[in-house]
Amino acid sequence: MQPTRQAFTRESADHRRDALIDATCACLADSGLAGISVRTICARAGVSPGLLRHYFAGIDDLVCEAYAATGARMDAIFDHAVLVAGSDPYCQIDAYLTASFRAPVTDPALLGSWTAFWSLARTNARAAEIHKAGYTAYRLRLAQLLVACGSDATDAHRAAISLTAMVDGLWLELVLDPTSFGTDGAIAIIRDALDHLLNRTKSPPPEQAADQPIIMRQGGLDRGGWNALVQSVRKAIIWLRKQP
Repeated sequence: MQPTRQAFTRESADHRRDALIDATCACLADSGLAGISVRTICARAGVSPGLLRHYFAGIDDLVCEAYAATGARMDAIFDHAVLVAGSDPYCQIDAYLTASFRAPVTDPALLGSWTAFWSLARTNARAAEIHKAGYTAYRLRLAQLLVACGSDATDAHRAAISLTAMVDGLWLELVLDPTSFGTDGAIAIIRDALDHLLNRTKSPPPEQAADQPIIMRQGGLDRGGWNALVQSVRKAIIWLRKQP
C-alpha cells in the first residue's frame, strides 16, 4: 500500500502547486502585477498562505512559474495548429502564425497575465531567462517553417524576428481593441507580410471578405493596411512602456 500512498501524495502536491499557478494567472488577468499578493492568490486557489511559501520562494518566483506554464500552453496550441494543418509547408506556417489571432490565444484574460510577465522580465533575471527561451524557441520554429517553404536559412532568421514582432503587435492591439481591425484583418496582414517575405503571389483565402479594407485583393498591403499595422505596433510599444 505504501507506493500507492506515495503516488497519491505526489499527485496531491502537484495539484496544489498547479492550483497556485492557475490562481496566479487568474489574479494577474484581473488585477495585473501590481494588484496581486500572497493573500489574494491563496484565496483564489483555496489554500493557506503558508502553502505558497512551501512551494515557492515568493510572489516573483510564483509569477515566473506561471510564465513558464503559460508559455508551455501557448507552445502546445501553436504546435497543435501546425499538426492539424496538414503536410503542406505553407499551410503549416500559416497555421502557426494565425493561431495567435484565434481563441484561446485571444482570450482577454491572457492579456493581464502576459503583460505582467513582460513587465517582470525587465527587472527579474529568471523571468528574463524564461522570456528569452520562449521567444527564441518560437522564432526558431518559425524559421524552420520558413525554410520548409523555401526560404534561405539566413533570410529565415531575419524574417522570423520580423514576423514575431508583427504577431505581438497585432495580437496586443486585437485584444485591447477587437474593433480596431478584427481577427480577419490581423490574419490578412500577417498573411500578406508572409507572402512578401516568401516572394509568393497568393490569392486571398476563401474566408476573407470581398470588402475587407485591410488589404488589396491583388496583393500587397494598401496604404491603409500599412498604417493600421504601424499604428498597432506603436500602440503596443507605448502601452507596454506605461506598465509598472
